[in-house]
Amino acid sequence: MARKIFFTPGPSALYFTVEEHLKQAVKDQVMEVNHRSKQASAYYQHAVENLKTLMNIPEDYHVFFLSSATEIWERQIQNLVVDKSYHFCNGAFSNRFYEFSKSLGKQALKSESKFGAIPEVNPDTIPQDTELISFALNETSTGVTFPVEEIYKVRKSHPEAIIAVDGVSAFPVIDIDFLQIDSAYFSVQKCFGLPAGLGVWIVNNRCIEKSLKKEADGHAIGTYQTLPNLLKNGSKFQTTYTINVLNIFLLMKVTTDMLDKGIDVIRRESNYKGLLLHKMVSDHPSFNHFVTDDKLRSKTVIVANTLTSSQEWIDELSSKGFVLGNGYGEYKGKQIRIASFPTHSKELIELLYDTINGMKL
Repeated sequence: MARKIFFTPGPSALYFTVEEHLKQAVKDQVMEVNHRSKQASAYYQHAVENLKTLMNIPEDYHVFFLSSATEIWERQIQNLVVDKSYHFCNGAFSNRFYEFSKSLGKQALKSESKFGAIPEVNPDTIPQDTELISFALNETSTGVTFPVEEIYKVRKSHPEAIIAVDGVSAFPVIDIDFLQIDSAYFSVQKCFGLPAGLGVWIVNNRCIEKSLKKEADGHAIGTYQTLPNLLKNGSKFQTTYTINVLNIFLLMKVTTDMLDKGIDVIRRESNYKGLLLHKMVSDHPSFNHFVTDDKLRSKTVIVANTLTSSQEWIDELSSKGFVLGNGYGEYKGKQIRIASFPTHSKELIELLYDTINGMKL
């Protein structure tokens, strides 16, 4: 059976070096070492150092490993919100974080837009006593990128609030000034090209202090996966529970590969690939753009409306070796979603571009 190329928006194609790293992991018995061993701690430390260099994360920010970005939504509300959170919602995942806050009994407010756009960003509508304000830097369900300047505008007007950014399908492609945000998080199965099952949570000391104060004031902050406990273990480059050591090892290896390539090169290639795929959507008679404002179109998750059933396109392309994503939720059957992550080379994207341009359904 011919090997397929996955352009699904997560899990997606493995980073092209992962196969060799897996062979090394077996040789080094990575899957067998204790998660509190010196060997596992070394992987943790190296992965953190790589991430800080790759994404220009300030040295005094902390990097913790959890199970997924979905878990991190819950941990953020538990640790960082006593009463009020505010959510900019423009897709399925940004809305889900809002629902998490509501389900945990918080006074959650949101500014919402139709899918394919972003909400109006008016800092004056956000209550001054809001404790956490959230953004999805790249909404995987809709292919919308939230302009970082809008996030910085909110930070300036609400300096006391925790600014939380979902970077799941954005990091490390989209550059953001971490000094303008307090909490950021992602899962590794998208832009980092790794198997699902590892979440990365980046926080500054303001988040640690907020969690400690919340606990000191008698509020529950969770049980085992609290920020104070994550910090206690993380300061020794250890996790709070028996983590997926293999995925931390692979993250360490892949971020080393990315550093060797250079983040500027990765971002330039992402710009080119995104522009090429958006041109394909514009030019093809069977597609049109879901995100009508070209300034908001994602470089990493391209979403196109299909004039016929999107499943027909997905099936036909799969027969040619290309696996694309369907529309999300109510858009299933009406859209295709194409991942353009760092593992997808310019040549692969050009091959997909040529293949789709030669098709009519």
